[in-house]
Amino acid sequence: MQHGYVKVAAVTPEVRVADPEYNARQILQGIRDCAAEGAGIIVLPELCLSAATCQDLFLFHHMLEECRNQLRSLAEQTAETEALIFVGLPWEKDGKLYNVAAALQGGRVLALIPQTYVPDTADNGKGRYFTGEYPSPWGRDSLPSGTEERVTPFGYEIPFGSRILLQCREREQLVIGCEIGEDLWAVMPPSLGLTCAGANVIVHLSAMAETVTADQLLRQKLKLHSRQLTAAYLHADAGEGESTQDMVFAGRRLIAECGELLAEGEDFSVGKTMTEIDLFRLTHERKKRAACFAPAGSYRRVCFSLTLKECELKRTYDALPFVPKDKEARARRCEDIFRIQIQGLKKRLRHTGSRQAVVGVSGGLDSTLALLVTAGAFDLLGLPREQIQTVTMPCFGTTDRTYDNACRLAKALGASLREVDIRESVLTHFRDIGQDPGNHDVTYENAQARERTQVLMDIANQTGGLVIGTGDLSELALGWATYNGDHMSMYGVNGGVPKTLIRYLVRHYADTCGEEELKKTLLDILDTPVSPELLPPVEGTISQKTEDLVGPYELHDFFLYHMLRSGFSPSKIDRIAAGAFQDQYDRQTIRHWLKVFCRRFFAQQFKRSCLPDGPKTGSLSLSPRGGLMMPSDAVAALWLKEAEGLEDE
Repeated sequence: MQHGYVKVAAVTPEVRVADPEYNARQILQGIRDCAAEGAGIIVLPELCLSAATCQDLFLFHHMLEECRNQLRSLAEQTAETEALIFVGLPWEKDGKLYNVAAALQGGRVLALIPQTYVPDTADNGKGRYFTGEYPSPWGRDSLPSGTEERVTPFGYEIPFGSRILLQCREREQLVIGCEIGEDLWAVMPPSLGLTCAGANVIVHLSAMAETVTADQLLRQKLKLHSRQLTAAYLHADAGEGESTQDMVFAGRRLIAECGELLAEGEDFSVGKTMTEIDLFRLTHERKKRAACFAPAGSYRRVCFSLTLKECELKRTYDALPFVPKDKEARARRCEDIFRIQIQGLKKRLRHTGSRQAVVGVSGGLDSTLALLVTAGAFDLLGLPREQIQTVTMPCFGTTDRTYDNACRLAKALGASLREVDIRESVLTHFRDIGQDPGNHDVTYENAQARERTQVLMDIANQTGGLVIGTGDLSELALGWATYNGDHMSMYGVNGGVPKTLIRYLVRHYADTCGEEELKKTLLDILDTPVSPELLPPVEGTISQKTEDLVGPYELHDFFLYHMLRSGFSPSKIDRIAAGAFQDQYDRQTIRHWLKVFCRRFFAQQFKRSCLPDGPKTGSLSLSPRGGLMMPSDAVAALWLKEAEGLEDE
């Protein structure tokens, strides 16, 4: 049940300037601490064996020799440690000095990887001492046959060069590249070539001086870089013990993956920062972006071993993956989605020449959002809102609360309101097809939904308008829509928005509209249980609650996100959901609704295969044109087999 996770660590040891023996002891302790917790990859800072602030002491031969001796000692003392370890040190070769990362495992140095770009500026004078390996990571497509650079300081050959990939024998998805110091900040960083050649994990050994805003810049850079590369990025910075003659070092430790910061250490501290990277997620994302990774010439692959073993997850997953946790980010997300929806509808109205729109309003969240978007599009087009024809269509399940909210909402937005009671037409239809009105089966429910759609379509014909669809992404995933009923419209504005996010969109509109009566109505709609209202109410209240029937939308949105966005299997979704919802749902409940999700998702694809047009608002779409392309008759057997097998664990 590994699910592709590999535990990784970034370590900042305390060092003494130009004291390799002391530094090696601190490094060894940090390695052992990480190995004891199961780390498979351990990265330490740039030049940590000597300290990064030695200045002209880098030029002294006996100091360089001691660094080599301590490196060999570290390799030997970590021979029983399975982790692949990256340690920074100065290295002399052919009369030149290089800033290198040594990759250690199994008692040997597997590779020496030098810094590519060596700065020579007033605030960073490494060019005074060190030589960059190549002028550019793209500078030599390949080495002539038989001329691979190697060194033999310890009685065996060690590959030397920046174009080296470390490939795991047991887990082919794990390929590691290395950057040092300012390589990260170059216009064409080595990691571009490394990832194009197959690396999906980049280790970064750094000794970056602390300045104001440096932490913000680094976080932004690592998130952006890991997203651009579709890779995990492990960053370890120099810290305690470095010379403070002219600079201070924060010992920053950061681990990012595909644009997300997974873990970070406390600034100005020594110690380790650990989490898990997800190789299956990385390979899934990389497959989707394969065309973005152009060939990058030849790279040498050095193999290492890593036993596949289970690890307890330290990383966490948000229970609401579609909803940003940060309040400001959430507000921006809401504004962006409104803008996309409104612009999409605006274009469709302009293209068709329609000056009217028809929206069925039920007093529920989805139709509320659709009406808010329609009002915004009409405002942009300079059309009066009176030309938005809202239609309320009470029937057997309509309650006073939802009916009143629908009417108040239309009035508050300045839209026209028409009421069409469909009870008699549905009963006539029941007589025509021989349906017993007392039999509250699927025919009883769907006949109402289809009658409502017919009314909306015919009113659109009367007025020369477009029927605006209200169904959302979560309903489409579950197939919770009546085929050729609420499933159909002339433009579906909500098809790219999940149910869990719709609540926040409506709440954001309520908080920012500046109209007290409208806000009051929106807040009451938010407080109303989600329901299609197709069954008669009980004592005036809603009797048919959607989440009692198909399950909690927050669970289904979680399943949907991680199955389609990240390619996770049912057992992996079950595992991470247990942590994300540990205070809300027990494991049995999660597994029950996970099976329901898998079953419904596959069975209802035929509805998604003929969806009306509508704007994509996020990275996940179920549109058969620009989103999910899946046969309508694909079977769920593989997914259900794994989901049902969870009961045996």
